[in-house]
Amino acid sequence: MTQAFDAAAQQSLLESRSRMALELARRLGADACEVGASVDQGMGVSVREGEVETVELSRDQGIAVTVYLGTRKGSASSTDAGEASIRAVVEKAVAIARHTGEDPAAGLADAALMATELPDLDVHHPWALTTEQAIELALACEAAGRGRAGIKSSDGASLSSGEGVRVYANSHGFLGSQRGSRHSFSCMLIAEDEAGMQRDYDYTSARNPRDLLTPERVGESAAERTLRRLGARRPATGRLPVLFDPSLAAGLVGSLMGAIAGGNLYRQASFLCDRLGDSLFPEWFGLQERPMEVGAMASSPFDNDGVQTRDNVFIEDGRLASYMLSAYSARRLGMQTTANAGGARNLRLAAPLVPRDELLARMGRGVVVTELMGQGVNAVTGDYSRGAAGFWVEDGEVQYPVEEFTIAGNLEAMYRGLAGVGSDTDTRGSIHTGSWLIDEMTVAGG
Repeated sequence: MTQAFDAAAQQSLLESRSRMALELARRLGADACEVGASVDQGMGVSVREGEVETVELSRDQGIAVTVYLGTRKGSASSTDAGEASIRAVVEKAVAIARHTGEDPAAGLADAALMATELPDLDVHHPWALTTEQAIELALACEAAGRGRAGIKSSDGASLSSGEGVRVYANSHGFLGSQRGSRHSFSCMLIAEDEAGMQRDYDYTSARNPRDLLTPERVGESAAERTLRRLGARRPATGRLPVLFDPSLAAGLVGSLMGAIAGGNLYRQASFLCDRLGDSLFPEWFGLQERPMEVGAMASSPFDNDGVQTRDNVFIEDGRLASYMLSAYSARRLGMQTTANAGGARNLRLAAPLVPRDELLARMGRGVVVTELMGQGVNAVTGDYSRGAAGFWVEDGEVQYPVEEFTIAGNLEAMYRGLAGVGSDTDTRGSIHTGSWLIDEMTVAGG
């Protein structure tokens, strides 16, 4: 592996460099300044058909400086956090600011909003793993999948492990830093029958390597997912219920968050402009943000403006209760920041959860979608159209796999038509959700 990563030393160095950049900006006449710095180190290995394909050892670092001359803003960055480089970056940012136009919304977030509670959120768990050990684990993952009857070949298995430090500081006197880690396995396999080849995959991801599934379980699950796709047909065309697998349901949440993000709102590039308080979902549905959740994938006590993060409620009793705003987008909209510079952190549903079998029974006849293709989501109109693959359901029972079809609708109608959320919650990412049953969409198949 690469040289040992001393997170504490890197944290101290980046904090020192950030203070240096702030002082240089002050001496060069900046009215305000903010600095973001990070360093990450990781290892990734991939294997295919029992052979090592790649071993990647990475180390990335960067520092970005933004200065304000009144309401004029200049930004510059570098991948070198050395003293000479920092000086050059600050000088460039100041020079840029002198030639930019006035922007009344530009500037730091209010000093009174800076984070004062900076607890350890238990998101840093280094993995003392050698390259040889990583290769062994990836090979074990692939072997477990390849060993299943019916699996023809492998598209590979991989392991990644990394840790890093990020620092944010500004001329209000705020300086916040956080160490973090992320580890994962994945495996993709290929099966074949008289109808052709199918492939599928599975993965596990966690902050703490002890929370990962075993490589064998990931390989076995990838094999199960691949084999069940054999014999796929094209479904009938019509208006049908659609059940989104948990990982795809998380994408529907992501589309919602994009629609209520301040940047899209002040640009009038969202179908949810001026919709605060409107009913979007059934009354039983809510969506909350928990940025201080211990050990979670996106936890942080401060956002990218240095503002203290807090629990937010975006959907309450089915209604749009809040937008997702940074300090800048809030000013553009004449509102207050929701401490979401950099996005939402740890989204959690507040809804009654239903066993997947019950959702299938409610569906009766329709499709389960396990894979989506394309980027057919229009943020301005909410129109939704994606290529898909999954399973046909009849009388509440999965009958056979289906592929080469599209599903289409409108996000607002889909949210309003949410008929149930599954208890099969996927916790691998920052959005935790189970399957979503949408009462009706256009399915275009054979």
